[in-house]
Amino acid sequence: MNDATHRRKRLVVKIGSATLTTSESSIDYGFLNDLADQVARVRAAGWDVVIVTSAAIACGLEALGIAKRPGDMPSLQAAASVGQSALSTAYAEAFGARDMLTSVVLLTRRDTKDRSAYLHARDTLTRLLELSVVPVVNENDTVSVEQIRFGDNDTLAALVACLIDADLMVILSDIDGLYTANPQIDPAATLIPVVDRVGRDILAAAGGAVSGVGSGGMITKIKAARVLMAAGIPMVICQGRRADCIVQAAAGEAVGTLFTAPDRPHEITAKKLWIALGDSVHGTVVVDEGARDALVMRGKSLLSVGIRSVEGDFGLDDIVDVADETGHVFARGRAAAASDLLKLACGRSREEVASNAILAVLADRPVIHRDELVLFE
Repeated sequence: MNDATHRRKRLVVKIGSATLTTSESSIDYGFLNDLADQVARVRAAGWDVVIVTSAAIACGLEALGIAKRPGDMPSLQAAASVGQSALSTAYAEAFGARDMLTSVVLLTRRDTKDRSAYLHARDTLTRLLELSVVPVVNENDTVSVEQIRFGDNDTLAALVACLIDADLMVILSDIDGLYTANPQIDPAATLIPVVDRVGRDILAAAGGAVSGVGSGGMITKIKAARVLMAAGIPMVICQGRRADCIVQAAAGEAVGTLFTAPDRPHEITAKKLWIALGDSVHGTVVVDEGARDALVMRGKSLLSVGIRSVEGDFGLDDIVDVADETGHVFARGRAAAASDLLKLACGRSREEVASNAILAVLADRPVIHRDELVLFE
């Protein structure tokens, strides 16, 4: 989907808190300087770069002299307020020393849930790149609450990559990549160098977070990769402190785990990408094998007769996951009916639905239209 002949290539680099900090409350300025060096080199090689950063709270704790991360939300948001300023200054100084201008872009779910705001964010980031700026994106932790949080910067970075139609995303982590099992627990675990499809086996291998500093774990990275692969954007997970890892990944060298982006048989539009990442998921519809086959193999819309159960409470136009009867999520889309109505329709034939005054609206209208459905495989 990327047309590199008409513009410079675009790279999103996501940096986790565990990579950017030396402890729970101290920024590693040496790492930041090395990061700036690598970004300068890949820019010279023809790439535009967007940084998605964590560590505003850690930076604020450092500035406030608080050694232990507090547990209450007002203190965390206060630390984020102080830390965002300090973090932005650190980026500006490190990159400015190498003649690169940075900007600050703070986002929440509120900024991307609305499609118009989503498009404005895309236009802003695109213009910044055209002006040779290195945007530094972070979640706006100062005002974020549970309802509007991305929850992890892996999801935020994937959203940014889709927003700018990136050619590559690199996640700098505190682990070498995706292993067959948690290497801290299983000494027999081995690194998976290439992933061509995110199936049940890959999701099972993801495991939990390997550090106590960040808010995400390997599973959030895999879910981000799943959407990026559907969007045609390759992704790399690598050890962030490995020498020249960004330069090597941009050059196509083997670094960590590469999630490939083969040609997709399904159309991925900007609207579908917004559905996949722009809003939080409000529930799940579980479908039978026939419905799954119709969606994946035949490009059909989801009808109520294919739904076996409904999980969660959601309203009309909310974003929902689509899972098979084993619980494997293979798609995401916008619901054309609320969960209460769909629960009443579960297990009923089309004739039963059509003859029911309450459910008749579902007889000839898809529950999720194919134009508002993103397939992950």
